[in-house]
Amino acid sequence: MAIQNPPVSQTRSFSTVFLIEMWERFGFYGMQVLMVTYMMKKLGFVDSKANLVWGAAAALIYATPAIGGWVGDKLIGTRRTMVTGAVVLALGYAMLWIPSNNPTLLYTALGVIIVGNGFFKPNAGNLVRKIYEGDDVRIDSAFTIYYMAVNIGSMVSMTATPWIRNYVGEHYGDAMGWHTAFGACAVGLALGLINYSLMHRTLAHIGSPSDEQPVQGKRVLALVAASLVLVAVAAFILQSLLAAKICVYLAGLVILGIFAHLIRGAEKSERAGLIAALVLTVQTIFFFIFYAQMATSLNLFAQKNVNLSFDVFGTHLFNWIPEQYQNLNAIWIVILSPVLVLIYNSLGRLGKDPSVAFKFALGFGAVALGFFMYGFGAINAVDGQVSSWTMVWGYGLYSLGELLVSGLGLAMIARYVPARMGGFMMGAYYVAVGISQYLGSVVANLAAMPENISNPVESLNIYISLFNKLGFVGIACTLVAVVMLPLMSRLSRSHAEAHTPLPAVHSEEA
Repeated sequence: MAIQNPPVSQTRSFSTVFLIEMWERFGFYGMQVLMVTYMMKKLGFVDSKANLVWGAAAALIYATPAIGGWVGDKLIGTRRTMVTGAVVLALGYAMLWIPSNNPTLLYTALGVIIVGNGFFKPNAGNLVRKIYEGDDVRIDSAFTIYYMAVNIGSMVSMTATPWIRNYVGEHYGDAMGWHTAFGACAVGLALGLINYSLMHRTLAHIGSPSDEQPVQGKRVLALVAASLVLVAVAAFILQSLLAAKICVYLAGLVILGIFAHLIRGAEKSERAGLIAALVLTVQTIFFFIFYAQMATSLNLFAQKNVNLSFDVFGTHLFNWIPEQYQNLNAIWIVILSPVLVLIYNSLGRLGKDPSVAFKFALGFGAVALGFFMYGFGAINAVDGQVSSWTMVWGYGLYSLGELLVSGLGLAMIARYVPARMGGFMMGAYYVAVGISQYLGSVVANLAAMPENISNPVESLNIYISLFNKLGFVGIACTLVAVVMLPLMSRLSRSHAEAHTPLPAVHSEEA
């Protein structure tokens, strides 16, 4: 009888999810890196409107997984829902490929992307949770590597799509450049789906009970109809900034209500874990307000106030396109992820792995230092432009904080939330992230440029004022996270004790 090696099985299953996630993020970040400047340069939006439209889209992109997690758990299965999401996302990117500057087409395409992401995101994460269920030491490492997959895909696309836009635009016209770059996102995801079709058998034993049941035609038709309605609703919300604001704040109340309901109705042994998850989710909301600056204020800062030349000791190396500076985030994530995995595994073997709450506190400290780095670089600015290396080190600290907070947010859900609530709570976590994405765009508008500002020195002062304020908020978040450590330690200990099996009692006769 052949003996299956569980670690090998885990690795192969994980690799399949890792790769589809990598290609999906290739498409998403390739689109995101261009979206705000596309709305400004091709559709004529002012920076404050472009920030808010993208903030509303990002909020919905992160909110719809609450529905997608339930669909995966209860209706058509985790694996099927993930693949459906990838197909819908590819369709959304293909719509952006159409050479039109009609805002309605943009809103509709973003609506399709919002629905596709809702199906894909929670179910991919939930499959990773199921692969490593019950292995607390390896699960932090697994989710850190999984998070690295996100950034391998985004690292490639955030370099490629601005270059494609410029290259095609120079040879075939500006409009063709933008839409071809968006089309590359659809092609990348199509490649990911082909790869998944070749590897899908490694996930045959992983999924929800619905994956093992035949698909019911009525459910599929209902799901398609509901998805079309959701696309229309999303497109309407994106066209109405007031509707977006109302929806975001209502979503915040819904999230608190969900946690309150689950904590009140949970078994006594589950409550400590759910309360810990709530505390860490609130901290995550604050982190993603910082994160949202990458596509908004930091992106526009690179457009106006960064010297695009990379020089070492007076020697010119290369120039970057302004949008490509967002790629520094992905590059640092890929560099730092294996280092953190090594540290987690080494400390885990010694029984000294720091708690998730402690890692959150360290993460906020790193983010605060990252934002102060831009102000530090402005001291030596020339004609209102900071060195490219200021962006490198600012993004480096910011990305370390992201790995410690966002990279472990999914692991936090996997560790503290009961398995029967896994998919739904993954979705609820993403709704919280979506709220902070919109709030992040509101914060970015504190640096919106008045029409009479054209001097780079004046715009530099406006951006640095915002970044310094974010640095001080980061310090405040760090202090709050440190103060919360004793409470989080007690909750974590209560959760662990409730889920530790009692030792078997043997009779003397045995």
